[in-house]
Amino acid sequence: AELEADGVKVRVVSMPCWELFDAQPQTYRDEVLPPEVSKRLSIEAGVPLGWHKYVGMAGDVIGLDRFGESAPGGQVLKELGFNVENVVSRAQALLDS
Repeated sequence: AELEADGVKVRVVSMPCWELFDAQPQTYRDEVLPPEVSKRLSIEAGVPLGWHKYVGMAGDVIGLDRFGESAPGGQVLKELGFNVENVVSRAQALLDS
C-alpha cells in the first residue's frame, strides 16, 4: 500500500509451493511472473535459498539468513527485516537500481 501511495504499481504473488508452480504450463507461469518484469522482490520467512530462480538476477530476496534470535515473535520478525519499512526500502532500492 505504501508503494502504491507513491504511484508505484505493485503486484503481489503468493507462491506456497514451487513444485506446483513449476508444473504449470509456461503460459500460466509467464502470466504470473511476466518475463519483462525484472524488478522482483520475494519475502520468505525461511531460508532464502532458491528464490533467485523466481526473482531473477536483478531481483532481491528477504529471508532468514541467521538464526538464534530470542524475543517475542513480532520483535524477532522486525529485527530480521520482516516489516513494512524494510520491505518498502528494499523494493525502492530495486526500483532505483
